[in-house]
Amino acid sequence: MKALQELLNLSGQAAIVTGGAKGIGKGIAYRLAEAGASVVVADLDEPAAQATAKELTDKGWKAAAFTVDVSDEAQIQAMIETCRTQFGAVHILVNNAGIFPPSPVADMTAELFEKVMHVNLRSVFLTTKHVAEVMKPAGGGKIINITSIDALHPSMIGLAHYDASKHGVWGFTKNSALELAEHKIWVNAIAPGGIATPGVAAMNQGTAPNEEATKAFMARIPMHRMGEPDEIGMVALFLASDMSSYMTGEQIVVDGGALLA
Repeated sequence: MKALQELLNLSGQAAIVTGGAKGIGKGIAYRLAEAGASVVVADLDEPAAQATAKELTDKGWKAAAFTVDVSDEAQIQAMIETCRTQFGAVHILVNNAGIFPPSPVADMTAELFEKVMHVNLRSVFLTTKHVAEVMKPAGGGKIINITSIDALHPSMIGLAHYDASKHGVWGFTKNSALELAEHKIWVNAIAPGGIATPGVAAMNQGTAPNEEATKAFMARIPMHRMGEPDEIGMVALFLASDMSSYMTGEQIVVDGGALLA
């Protein structure tokens, strides 16, 4: 039986966190780096990725920034190769990058629907496909997909495209977990509820309908508050560590009890 400190020790492991510069991704990158992992902070926002990587390295932890559009297969391959080159391997992949531009179906364009699908769902397929080929010969790894409580139940009108993508990620998580288990690659998901992130703040800023919908959503949360990015980061650390050694194809809901309502 391993000691608790050993179970949570990620020293010698390399991790990629997509959308790792801000919000939930930053919270995850922080906890993985604190536990000893070398973390690639992968994000479309280059200055933010550089700033987050610097925050981590300033603490004496190992991190590097990588600019990536996760809807582009070539850029995903380059991201994985950069992690291999700089840190020697890829042991942990966190598929966190996602977008949620609100729009009722009546106003939604095919282009917007496809963009959300490409960023939120297609990217998870591509990263999993390519990182698995790195993890297989290395003896295994951990893949953590960030879904949403919207993968289980809609939170508000205007997110039909987002909900469809997150249902897709949850389905993909289960089936890829089934396929990759024989290679000792465990694939799990985290379904956050309302989390206080820059993206959520930007969605609500200056838009009364979205702000009212968010207030109504918060009123239904039994804990009566939004979650913090670190509260997702701690669960990601659990799934990335040996604490979750007998888990694959599972989804952990972290929502302050929102789905109870």
